[in-house]
Amino acid sequence: MSASVLLRPADDAGIVRVTLRHDGRLNAMTRAMWRELRAVFERIQADAAARCVLLEGEGAAFCAGGDISEYPAFRFDAARLRDFHENEVWGGLSAMLACDVPIVAVIRGACMGAGVEIASCCDIRVAETHARFGAPIARLGFPMAPREAALVASRVGDATARQMLLEAAVLDAPQMLARGFLSRVVTADVLMDEAQATADRIARLAPQAARLTKQTLRGVFESKVTETTSGQARAAMNVDSSDPYAYADSAEHREGIAAFLDKRRPRF
Repeated sequence: MSASVLLRPADDAGIVRVTLRHDGRLNAMTRAMWRELRAVFERIQADAAARCVLLEGEGAAFCAGGDISEYPAFRFDAARLRDFHENEVWGGLSAMLACDVPIVAVIRGACMGAGVEIASCCDIRVAETHARFGAPIARLGFPMAPREAALVASRVGDATARQMLLEAAVLDAPQMLARGFLSRVVTADVLMDEAQATADRIARLAPQAARLTKQTLRGVFESKVTETTSGQARAAMNVDSSDPYAYADSAEHREGIAAFLDKRRPRF
């Protein structure tokens, strides 16, 4: 089973292509893929020829979330869980957020959990009509990590984030367009053409101006994340305010993941 984050260097127009690929798993993110995501976007950031990034998932999905088959090996230990979220996951996401090159997400099929987080790091999101969005991790017995939740809420909006995380709601592309998360929704047959046209328009404009604009907007975002992950916010999460990963060994956490892997309903 092949899992990777593929990078195709900038073409003559300055457009870079990045593809999430996990065969048979709807491009679910493995731990190695999170590390690759970081390396890929650090490389793009250093590439003076890059003017725009097209980011997509291979095949019929954007990204269905995290690879849950890996979870029993590390999620029930607080230190290892913290390392996963703060270094591997946030390492990949923060590299995307720190990238000054505009990023266009090409979204088809499932965009769940980690997929929503990755899409939230993109500047423009173009989706096909039948794409689906959500973060139903409440079914797995754990919350979204603080900085990841702040990222998602800043992009999808507070009401939508609460609906996704508390209700395990799955929303369609027209709903996410109406809520301001998506830039455009088109039929599947023209999705790539629309995304390519978007990238072409960006690539023809002043590249230094685009990078400076992203730096300005990033400053606004970082202030929101700082506020959201304050001690007061962590205390409101009903966990040890000094450690948002203290739930690691809880029975609820173990049951949620076990139920998913056993293909049964969890008993909370």
